[in-house]
Amino acid sequence: MKLLKTNRPVKNRALPGNESLLRQLWNDPMGRAGMIGVGIVILMAIFAPWIARYDVAKMHAKDKLISPCAAYWFGTDNFGRDVFSRIVYGARVSLVVGIVAVGIAAGFGYLFGMIAGFFEGRTETVIMMVMDVIFAFPSILLALFIVAALGPSIVNTMIAIGIVNIPVFARTVRASVKTVKSTDYSANARSIGLKKMKILFKHVTPNVMAPFTVQATLALSGAILTEASMSFLGLGIQPPNPSWGSMLSDARKFMERAPWLVIFPALFIIMTILSFNILGDALRDVLDPKLKL
Repeated sequence: MKLLKTNRPVKNRALPGNESLLRQLWNDPMGRAGMIGVGIVILMAIFAPWIARYDVAKMHAKDKLISPCAAYWFGTDNFGRDVFSRIVYGARVSLVVGIVAVGIAAGFGYLFGMIAGFFEGRTETVIMMVMDVIFAFPSILLALFIVAALGPSIVNTMIAIGIVNIPVFARTVRASVKTVKSTDYSANARSIGLKKMKILFKHVTPNVMAPFTVQATLALSGAILTEASMSFLGLGIQPPNPSWGSMLSDARKFMERAPWLVIFPALFIIMTILSFNILGDALRDVLDPKLKL
């Protein structure tokens, strides 16, 4: 039986090669800005031991609440610790928590979304019902509840943030799978007797990866913000590990005397989240140019 010719968007919507993708992002002004911002944070996290000027836990008794100067670029806190060094190491904590948490959410969300979107029926109903229940809770409140139940630690913080982000990925993947299933080439593949698993990996998966990758990039900024919020409330990263959120929490009592304790951690939180959001928007435009119309 001769199949009707159809436009196969698999190659158009699938992830392009690394060189092509990076080149397109760099040629876009917003993409370039996002890449530079994210790159700065990543370099800070990787080279923290060489960039930091002092031990993050070392207290200088005579140098408490010193304003920014040549010795202490971002000043010192109420314990005499160097704020710049703690911010540099805080970038490492934020990135690790964000990447691991998004990895947990993306892994489970991808699995549940593929199963729900491809097999449908009662399986889809049960999975999406569970996702809706999780999604009904405000993310920060649910994450705080999970950490309160498990105990505050960096591992439990990553698990909590990962769990609350699973529904977002599941919904994204499920919507993409349903879109691909409704296309002509998927119908033709079924009509010639291709097995479901072959259709899933050959036709569905490449088309899901583009929105999935964009969602993962945007979710990183949300995960970093959630971690900072939880640390600010005392249920996130625990001392002596430096966290931008806990630095803001500790600075509340001294913000009038030492405003730099609030300004610099808040500035890096804003810059990091904004960079990931800009990069995610640029990545979406590159992977799906139709959204520009």
